[in-house]
Amino acid sequence: MTTSPCNENPVAQQVARIQAEILETCAACGRDPSTVRLMAVTKTVEPERVNQAIAAGVRLLGENKAQELLAKYEAYHKDQVEIHFIGHLQTNKVRQIVDKVTMIQSLDSVHLAAEIDKQCAKLGKVMDCLVEVNVGSELTKSGVEPQRLVDFLGEVSQFSQLRVRGLMAIPPVCEDELEAERYFSDLHKLFVDIGGEKIDNINMDLLSMGMSGDYRMAIKHGSNIVRIGTAMFGHRNYANQ
Repeated sequence: MTTSPCNENPVAQQVARIQAEILETCAACGRDPSTVRLMAVTKTVEPERVNQAIAAGVRLLGENKAQELLAKYEAYHKDQVEIHFIGHLQTNKVRQIVDKVTMIQSLDSVHLAAEIDKQCAKLGKVMDCLVEVNVGSELTKSGVEPQRLVDFLGEVSQFSQLRVRGLMAIPPVCEDELEAERYFSDLHKLFVDIGGEKIDNINMDLLSMGMSGDYRMAIKHGSNIVRIGTAMFGHRNYANQ
């Protein structure tokens, strides 16, 4: 009997399962599944296993830490693969990653925008960015407060070497499903409302929300990038991170 690649590769099994669930969820809410991108979140995952996900069809990687990206970058099978930076980004790390990523999903300050603009100007590159929204106004999380978002977008629209493409958020952990759904709904409303403002150099094409435990709900509320780590690679040890 011939063994399928998925049987030999647990990561490929999980990728296939997640892709099937994305198709099912899109069908249930009347969305075109081609509008939802699956991102493999690679924090603490060794390159060999990330490459297994790529072999299984994943074409978008999410990196949380500049140092880890630099350590693993050359080992990735990068043909036809995009890498987005999704973690909190310190300004002194920007120059290290701008030539390696196609998007920064965690734009959260004018200071960071200015540094991205400066470093990309040196490369003759325009960096696509998502603005991180602190949708739950949590003190322990970075991101722009929802009530500050329009003003913030007006401030960063001045930078010619970056292009805002949408929003990203990590909603609070909620035990109540209706409460969790409200955060996704609120973020989608912000996304739609800001798109209607037609601010120069600001586009609302992409909404990055939903992770391993809630990506189906996020898709229901308009997410078009779902960021999956644990459900793809299993539980990881962050003790040394």
